[in-house]
Amino acid sequence: MKFGPVAIEDAEGALLAHAVTIGSKRLRKAHRLSVDDVSALRAAGISEVIAARLDDDDLDENEAAARIVRAIGFEGIECKEPSTGRVNLHALAAGVFTVDAALIDRINLIDPAVTIATLNNYCAVEGGQMVATVKIIPFAVSKSIVAQVEDACRGSEIFSVSAFRPKRVSIIQTELPTLKPSVLDKTVRVTQDRLSRSGSRVVAERRTAHSAEAVAGQITPLLQDSDMVLVFGASAMSDFDDVIPAAIRLAGGTVVRAGMPVDPGNLIVLGTIGGKHVIGAPGCARSPKENGFDWVLDRLLAGIEVGDRDIAAMGVGGLLMEIASRPQPREASPGSRRPNVEIVLLAAGRSSRMGGPNKLLALFDGVPLVRHVAERCVASRAAGVIAVTGHQSARVDTALSGLDLRIVENAEFATGLASSLKVGIASVSEGMAGAMIVLGDMPGVLSSDLDRLISAFVADGGHSIVRATFEGRRGNPVILPRSLFPEVARLKGDTGARAIVEAEGASVIDVEIGEAAFVDVDTPDAMAGAGGVLQD
Repeated sequence: MKFGPVAIEDAEGALLAHAVTIGSKRLRKAHRLSVDDVSALRAAGISEVIAARLDDDDLDENEAAARIVRAIGFEGIECKEPSTGRVNLHALAAGVFTVDAALIDRINLIDPAVTIATLNNYCAVEGGQMVATVKIIPFAVSKSIVAQVEDACRGSEIFSVSAFRPKRVSIIQTELPTLKPSVLDKTVRVTQDRLSRSGSRVVAERRTAHSAEAVAGQITPLLQDSDMVLVFGASAMSDFDDVIPAAIRLAGGTVVRAGMPVDPGNLIVLGTIGGKHVIGAPGCARSPKENGFDWVLDRLLAGIEVGDRDIAAMGVGGLLMEIASRPQPREASPGSRRPNVEIVLLAAGRSSRMGGPNKLLALFDGVPLVRHVAERCVASRAAGVIAVTGHQSARVDTALSGLDLRIVENAEFATGLASSLKVGIASVSEGMAGAMIVLGDMPGVLSSDLDRLISAFVADGGHSIVRATFEGRRGNPVILPRSLFPEVARLKGDTGARAIVEAEGASVIDVEIGEAAFVDVDTPDAMAGAGGVLQD
């Protein structure tokens, strides 16, 4: 491949190194110049361009990436079409991602032109989440290099996603006078939330005395009607013959491992009885924050066996978070900060299809729709919320009063949706990796839905568009990475973010959130069907 300045008369078939604008036409980076393109460039007075010209032995970036992906062995994963030398691979369903790290390293050492990046081994993923990407760095790469990568991949499964398998789970909690009933109640709620990502559910809960005999007496009958038992001790394990490991043995089981090199999560106990798992949960498992308990639980729910050696190998990367109550707390982790995504809430429209009333002020259970949606935005993990108002801005501002958000007014709201998007994106704080576009008329979207979109965006590193879907159909909200903010500035009229999603060739991660991704209230019938009451 030859790269550098190319005289315009020799540029046909070359790949542009940089985007070029000719009047209203924009030729994007990596665009292959046609005869008409060359004529237009010459007419615009451009005498040369920076471009790449391929040799006979070269494969262009997209063909090279596609060939490498075809050679890779994987399960539970789908690949997207190649674009700008990149092929992204996404999980087909929620589960646990596994990867042959040594083989990835060997491939990445073949030549810097070819790169493969993945999530961490044994990472829990959501359906639709990007788990790996193959990227060709230059515009083209020689066939011999691609052949070397294909040979390295051949015959090996490099990565996979083991889908979660829903299980029936029973809980045992031991009691001591120092443990409040409210803590036990919260533990059940947190555990059910933790299990929900796999489709599993709590089918029974028992509370008993803090003794090996009492716990063993509960384990046996519960295992008859459940696939797994979780035991939460009122007091943490302090010895390998303490209550929970002793109870597993008394019930006829085997203790696979007591203790793990993950903090928090050190005091876990893993056992088996009749082929079913019993986990003695560490105290940190009463919290929804990630800990070593999640690492073991997720693998088991995905059908990945966990043994003594597996837990012993969790030490590198096993320092997860800080516990400020320790006598000598360590430095705060940067990962504990909120994700650097702000929400742009669009609340400037004229509700023209309503025929008069402002749909954003319709009451849902006595609360204006726009406030209803804004409260869910504020309650999400987003770093901040920007509400863009316009039509009847004073009334909308009043409906949003007291909420922790910024209001910016779009004086040109009558020109269409694009103007509100521009105002909102221009107001996103410096340092934000992306902006989530939330429509003010979608009453079914929950804070948890927004958090799932944010989690997918963060897990991807903030490089891809993240889009809510319903049964595979595109919907809203949508997260735009900062790299696409300049494209918003070019929108006109009633064009929204969908134009950018469909036109830019960027990677898109679809996250299924259910029917809420489609339910808006643009008409009186839709409003009535959703339970809203229009106001004059």
